[in-house]
Amino acid sequence: MASPAAGEVAIIGSGLIGQSWAMLFASGGFKVKLYDIGQQQVTNALEKIRKEMKFLEQSGSLKGSLGAEEQLSLISGCLNIQEAVEGAMHIQECVPENLELKKKIFTQLDQIVDDKVVLSSSTSCLLPSKVFAGLAHVKQCIVAHPVNPPYYVPLVELVPHPKTAPMTVDRTYALMQKIGQSPVRVMKEIDGFALNRLQYAVISEAWRLVEEGIVSPSDLDLVMSDGLGMRYAFIGPLETMHLNAEGMLSYCDRYSEGMQHVLKTFGPIPDFSGATVEKVNQAMCVKVPSDPEHLAARRQWRDECLLRLAKLKRQMQSQ
Repeated sequence: MASPAAGEVAIIGSGLIGQSWAMLFASGGFKVKLYDIGQQQVTNALEKIRKEMKFLEQSGSLKGSLGAEEQLSLISGCLNIQEAVEGAMHIQECVPENLELKKKIFTQLDQIVDDKVVLSSSTSCLLPSKVFAGLAHVKQCIVAHPVNPPYYVPLVELVPHPKTAPMTVDRTYALMQKIGQSPVRVMKEIDGFALNRLQYAVISEAWRLVEEGIVSPSDLDLVMSDGLGMRYAFIGPLETMHLNAEGMLSYCDRYSEGMQHVLKTFGPIPDFSGATVEKVNQAMCVKVPSDPEHLAARRQWRDECLLRLAKLKRQMQSQ
């Protein structure tokens, strides 16, 4: 394999996450090769990217300094994995969340890459020590877990394998910043990384509150969307504590006893089945029917809200 030329990225897998990554890298001026095993998958992905970029440009939400056509010209499809990674300085794997499939892909990549390219997985929960087990280029391997949908939500969790070189983390961190994402360093691997551990903690307590008849499913969602979520769109839970008293020390001194009392009342992990599933599903379907058309329309509405929120956040941060 040739030496990596600055500005070339390979995306392995052309699904929704792969498409988002391709758009993000193109927005940063990178030349992108989008690989998949079938021509139809690649053709469909490129068409979806074109449609999305045109929409974003028309709505004034396209990322980067280049126009849509310029960005689109940077993205090409590829059916040969060796050709896809030729000259790449970063490879972003986006195949389905299946450990054996991801291991197969990285074993294949391990045999054709040099010792300079970064090998990155988009996995949301598979541990790097399992995904990258036994690879010769393990020092170049890292998880860069985006949040769905990545183009609209900037967070990327960077999770190293125990043998990942610090330079690999630094390079990936800088690259994510360059394409407008917000990277965070997860210092060592843990099940669920950081984002999903927080998300699952919220889901678990939300489920218990509904299951125990404390609050209805629709009102539970309001607690987040019109309550906690309003704050969390701009500041995290730790800064919230800091601001809700005369600093963090004051908050802990004032509220720690009450927090501990409440936390001790938390129940066991829910099994997410039975009557509660029916109750929650019924409430959700009243709001958004679960047929593909209604779900797609609601996702589009969600993405438009995220775009507008992102604009507001940028305006607020620049003031």
